[in-house]
Amino acid sequence: MTANPPISLWDHSSEETATDRPLAAESRSAGQAGPETNLAASFSASLDVDVAIVGGGYTGLSTALHGALNGLACHVLEANDIGHGGSGRNVGLVNAGLWLPPQDVAQRLGTERGAALVAELGRTPDYVFSLIERYQIRCEATRAGTIHAAHSAYGLRDLERRALAWQALGAPVRLLTAEETAEKTGSHRFHGGLLDARAGTINPMGYARGLARAARAAGADISTGTQVLALIREGDRWRVETSRGDLTAKRVVIATNAYTSDLWPGLAQSFTPINFFQLATAPLGEAGRMILPEGQGLWDTGKIMLSLRRDQAGRLIIGSMGSVIGGTEGLTRRWAARKLRRLFPDLGPQIFEDAWHGQIAFTPDYLFRIHRLAEGLYAPIGYNGRGITTGTLFGRALADLFVGAPEDSLPVPVSDLTPDRGRGVKMQAYRAAFLAKQTAESLF
Repeated sequence: MTANPPISLWDHSSEETATDRPLAAESRSAGQAGPETNLAASFSASLDVDVAIVGGGYTGLSTALHGALNGLACHVLEANDIGHGGSGRNVGLVNAGLWLPPQDVAQRLGTERGAALVAELGRTPDYVFSLIERYQIRCEATRAGTIHAAHSAYGLRDLERRALAWQALGAPVRLLTAEETAEKTGSHRFHGGLLDARAGTINPMGYARGLARAARAAGADISTGTQVLALIREGDRWRVETSRGDLTAKRVVIATNAYTSDLWPGLAQSFTPINFFQLATAPLGEAGRMILPEGQGLWDTGKIMLSLRRDQAGRLIIGSMGSVIGGTEGLTRRWAARKLRRLFPDLGPQIFEDAWHGQIAFTPDYLFRIHRLAEGLYAPIGYNGRGITTGTLFGRALADLFVGAPEDSLPVPVSDLTPDRGRGVKMQAYRAAFLAKQTAESLF
């Protein structure tokens, strides 16, 4: 990637990778940060707020926005920049539902609670897009649906089961034949697909920055470059020690999800983190018009998932589970080049402008968690790759809780903190499997 390209989607927010940055949402000149990148609300020894929020991603910003709209004094404390973690590095698919099919959610949560969660998440893409419209968030929002593509005959059977469950609930989903999937994706490699009309795509960093802008306009404070060092209960308040000073709060939300550290004992051990990488081509121009021509985003049924999305400049963003190895010139680039050649043999060789990876928090049962760690201390966690909708929903639900909604109105039952047993072994196994697949698919 050249040092100063004419149009920039990304800026490098860590030494190991770059994050997806909004094209329409921010400056078109390289290297310019957006207006929500560096923020520093004032601190003082007497600063006391209703809600202190650790983490400036979707959950934290949604909590701040909805809390401020409810009249609460909210302060977001972000160690890096807005969207630095999983939010800015998101795939950008605004999907309805969970990783699990609806019937499995009901089986694990119970019929009533499971059905309520599935219904709520089915409505959440509408709510996300309504926020985008209400606050004029410039994040390349596209409401053409998403396609869950069958990578095999087995994958197609899984989609048939999902389709039956969603259609029984009245959801606007449709099972596509292999021919229909080829028409909508531009690739003949898939056995079929599940088109969900409720869903869509966004530029994930643009949405994060837009939520920050909306939260500040509603009255919330945001401090970036502010690391939370300790949480100490003192009477009916929490003392929040940070790298820039202390503040006190009636309630605290730890909204760090896959980027959770050791701030609270045992929280980081309650899920298994995995990496998901993405690469972006240069704008494809006329040659790329046959790829996702209607604007859907795509992910497949493979156990090691593939994702595809087009941006408004015509770049193709391709990703899978694992880490970026060798930047835009190493193993991961070779994987992407060969994968595109297999998917779209008529496309021809492509230049990759950037590559990055982020973390996803997986729970053993693929269900979300909201932990009450102590009085007035909550931690929503374990989004299992559904951060855009889940983070937005959970932030709104916590804000409602803090102004009087009952705890049992939260989208999932409040649960005790339990370790993800075998986490270390699973992390090593996942890394080995992801590396093996990336290596094998870069060769053949």
